[in-house]
Amino acid sequence: MRRWWLIVLVTIVGLVGPAIAQEEEEEADPAQVAIGERLFLETRFAQFAAAQGGDVNAPFPIGDPVVQQLVTMTGSIPSPFAGQSMNCRSCHLVDDVKDTPGGGNRSYADFARQSPIPLREDGRTTTPRNSPSLVNASLSRGRPFFLHFDGEFPSAAALVRGTLTGRNYGYLASEVDVAVKQIARVIREDDGTGALAQGFDAGPYRRVLLGTDPSILPDFRLPRSFRLDVTTATDDEIVDVVSRLIAAYVASLEFARGDDAFVGSPFDTFVAQNHWPTKQADHEKPAFYRERLRTFMNLNPDPDFVTDDQGPFALHKQTFEFGAVELEGLRIFMDRQRGNCAACHIPPAFTDFGFHNTGVSQTDYDDAHGDGAFAALSIPDLATRNADLEAFLPPSAAHPFAPEPFRALVDPAKPGFADLGVWNVFQNADLGDPNRAKRMDRLVCASAPNPTACRRSSRTDRLAASVALFKTPGLRDLGHSNPYFHTGKVDTLEDVVRTYIRSSRLEQSGALRNGAVELRDMHIDESDVAPLAAFLRSLNEDYE
Repeated sequence: MRRWWLIVLVTIVGLVGPAIAQEEEEEADPAQVAIGERLFLETRFAQFAAAQGGDVNAPFPIGDPVVQQLVTMTGSIPSPFAGQSMNCRSCHLVDDVKDTPGGGNRSYADFARQSPIPLREDGRTTTPRNSPSLVNASLSRGRPFFLHFDGEFPSAAALVRGTLTGRNYGYLASEVDVAVKQIARVIREDDGTGALAQGFDAGPYRRVLLGTDPSILPDFRLPRSFRLDVTTATDDEIVDVVSRLIAAYVASLEFARGDDAFVGSPFDTFVAQNHWPTKQADHEKPAFYRERLRTFMNLNPDPDFVTDDQGPFALHKQTFEFGAVELEGLRIFMDRQRGNCAACHIPPAFTDFGFHNTGVSQTDYDDAHGDGAFAALSIPDLATRNADLEAFLPPSAAHPFAPEPFRALVDPAKPGFADLGVWNVFQNADLGDPNRAKRMDRLVCASAPNPTACRRSSRTDRLAASVALFKTPGLRDLGHSNPYFHTGKVDTLEDVVRTYIRSSRLEQSGALRNGAVELRDMHIDESDVAPLAAFLRSLNEDYE
């Protein structure tokens, strides 16, 4: 479902204020979504707050410097969380700085190339990757479910738990127990007097989670499956229910589905008014919907266009239209022998939820170290990697200060440091769960030139097939989630298209290491940049 609660941000000791308005035409969210939103905004779970000790209800004498300002591509602007500490919203904004000069709306992403994180002993000050949008991130899919660019997390609740107890919240990999203790302490000791609690009018967390107090408003009365008596629960049980509640909130964040009652983008409006299929039929696979849409497009050479008076946009600086240029972009996008974009970005969600190597890691590395540098990069095989996990893999409890050379920002001064995406988590012994490994096997081999041969190959060969694979992002509302790609180094949609021109030519010449096979059928050039970018902008909507 869509997000119906609108948080009005006001400065009360730098925290989110109490005013919450419900959209007039929509029903209230389920209680687990509303409480999940409150937890999403909670600023006391972070390591900075844990280090303060004392009363969890007392204001911080001084806030965490990392949230004092909000980093953007062009500089810093005032942060809505100044004086506080890290929370989920710090990297996944919506209308928090809509009216702030240099700010604007976001689709649950931030403005930075890589999100700032609290400074600790490891010296890291940013995440290794750009912050993706959370809207549509939890859509159901007909393939194994994984989240993050590299598929690190097999569920939304696992992602939330990993974030709350991880480096984004200031905790080192060896401090998971410290994080769990802090989260449980806040939940048990919260007295409901803070601005955030007042805004949701639901009282202390212990009362909300117990769910039996008759004074709890119906909108905040949790279903039994989310209830917990925090006075008798373990710390882990508390963190688990907190993670599930935040995951329920994130799952509620969806773009318009393109039905007749509400069409959010010029593209959706165009499809609906021409009586093309606006969404998948019940039990229809996305690939079948894509072919139906392609058929209608090919059978209708002269469709009715969308004009600005059918919008207009309130949150985007563009006209609300779908005209001849956008249609040409759509045709290129859908053409199997021209753009071939829909091979991976399957409408209506515009993603296949799979993993592909579109060449971004290679071109980023080559730009820093010279053409051919990524192809020559020494990447350890499975036996070498397993012999020294600390040298090659991301930090874990066993080696919290691992340098993670293959989940790193590219730096001209640091040859050998690159981002190999899925390679970092695929067959990673620190992640355990053999069922997870089997599911990831399916996705890695699905991206291979010969999936059957990949599935029958050795574990070492399958690891090599995971090099530089990244999850296919959705393409809706890109105007509120730039900069683009996991690197965060591409600012405009025109340059996104140019990146694909470069990568497809590398793949077609045999120069792209472990490249996506779909790039072989992509034949676009500079003349296609404008129409493709126009089509991508037609997927914007006023999400708030």
